[in-house]
Amino acid sequence: MKLSKTEEQLMQHLWKLEKAFMKDILEQYDEPKPATTTIATLLKRMNDKGYISYATFGKSREYFPLIKKADYFSKHLNGLIKNFFNDSASQFASFFTKETNLTDAELQELKKVIDQQLKDNNK
Repeated sequence: MKLSKTEEQLMQHLWKLEKAFMKDILEQYDEPKPATTTIATLLKRMNDKGYISYATFGKSREYFPLIKKADYFSKHLNGLIKNFFNDSASQFASFFTKETNLTDAELQELKKVIDQQLKDNNK
């Protein structure tokens, strides 16, 4: 199951905080802050989807993510490549490098990352 945009925004705050009570989460939002009931609803949906859990302390709940940010991003990036680029990483890389207006320095840095991954794969 996928997170909605508002759930993803809340998840970003939880990844940053690692563990958080409702008041900690609300503090992360800019004004106008969402209603407590809105955040509670989002947290319940995210818990039901298996993305977060919580520990209970009296009447308070401390929420924490069950999925790492990198794992979430990787799953969605792989889905994007599969659905929009015919499951071809090279088509994605071509699109990414052409359409994002990368500078020569950024392209060189990307090349270094790829070269390092090739070395690591051949060990």
